[in-house]
Amino acid sequence: MVTTTNTVAGKPAVHVRKAGLVAFVFVMYAYTTAGPFGLEDQVTTSGPGLTLLYHLILPFFWCIPVSLVAAELTTAVPVEGGFYRWVRAGYGDFWGFLAGWWNWSASFVLGGAYAVLFSDYLTFYFPQITGWKHYLVSLGLVALIAYVNVRGIRMVGAVAMALELLILLPVVALCAVALAKWQHNPFWPFLPPHVPLFQVFGVGLALGLWLYSGYEQLSTVAEEVENPQRSYPLTLALVVPLSMATYFLPTLLSLAALGNWRQWHTGYFSEAARLIGGGWLGFWMTLAATVTNVSILNATVLTSTRMPFAMAEDGYLPSVLTATHPRYGTPWIAILASSAVYGLLAFHTLVELITVYMWLRIATTVLTVLSAWRLRRTRPDLPRPFRIPWGRAGLLYVVGAPLVMSAVALLGSDRFALRWGPVALVLGPIAYRFVGKRPRAKARS
Repeated sequence: MVTTTNTVAGKPAVHVRKAGLVAFVFVMYAYTTAGPFGLEDQVTTSGPGLTLLYHLILPFFWCIPVSLVAAELTTAVPVEGGFYRWVRAGYGDFWGFLAGWWNWSASFVLGGAYAVLFSDYLTFYFPQITGWKHYLVSLGLVALIAYVNVRGIRMVGAVAMALELLILLPVVALCAVALAKWQHNPFWPFLPPHVPLFQVFGVGLALGLWLYSGYEQLSTVAEEVENPQRSYPLTLALVVPLSMATYFLPTLLSLAALGNWRQWHTGYFSEAARLIGGGWLGFWMTLAATVTNVSILNATVLTSTRMPFAMAEDGYLPSVLTATHPRYGTPWIAILASSAVYGLLAFHTLVELITVYMWLRIATTVLTVLSAWRLRRTRPDLPRPFRIPWGRAGLLYVVGAPLVMSAVALLGSDRFALRWGPVALVLGPIAYRFVGKRPRAKARS
């Protein structure tokens, strides 16, 4: 068992069990991808050809540059709170606070939704789970995942590994069976006919950015990973191509076998598996989709709860959130507080709020990539075991590509997001006005 000793705000030292490389790979994959589920609507909205092209090209303008930034800054500043503390070190208290606040509040939007989606899928097997029973199941899942996270990152990693193997096995089976039944051009039509081009590109792009988001998020637990200077870049190098394959291959092969792109909708991979492989594969795929929500929630609690812990360490939030478990060394009060909010929101799928979530996530990502540029200028002497390649051109790429994608995605938001996305962002400066004057620790860098 690998442990580390941390001292928080003068409190007694506690022993934190660190995650090894394999467990960390599964946790990052669970958070960023977990499975192919969630992209089905992109096929009917953007067309088969453009959807597949998105999954071949979009990562080079979004998750790959963000991953390179995360790799450099995690190896340079491997601290709890990750990108929040990078932004604070680069741009000061105000922007650092916004990065942390926006990220934490964004997790509220999806935390409860994943629990609800789990209960929704469970009704496929148990139709009697409705009303208050549905809510209790969602609440029970949040409580269970909170317990797993209080036990620490090693337990989270073990659960993520078991769940992801259960998810990926039917996906591999689907790909194998579909490959043998290839009979259609999966790229045709490239675009859906008679649909406005801005809708085709805007909505599909926003969904694509959501699917490929989160590769900087695991920096929040850098102090809980063995040798983060080595583990984080290596994990990103493994997870990014695996994520691309997870989205691209099942979509490509299912379209090639069925050719029925107009029928794709949320959850359609289960139906595709049934049509391609029979009832047994459809049932297995539905089970995998159900488990996916558990896997993502498990990783979401891990990454999001280190944010209030780090912000409380710096004096922005109540100091009680810095409390660590006497046995496991985890920020258990921060975990329970965040999970309580997830539980309160676990009564509705909050589909429209996912578009608002993207405004918060994009804002956080923009601050993250800009902090890489800023710290290159203000802290050129900072040791960087991993460095963004290609010199100035590489730095321009990792900052410029996400900025362009962010602008296009925000302009293409639906009306609900255009109305409430800016409101969600403005709540950050308002929160800073009320808590930003608390005594603060010096930015760690």
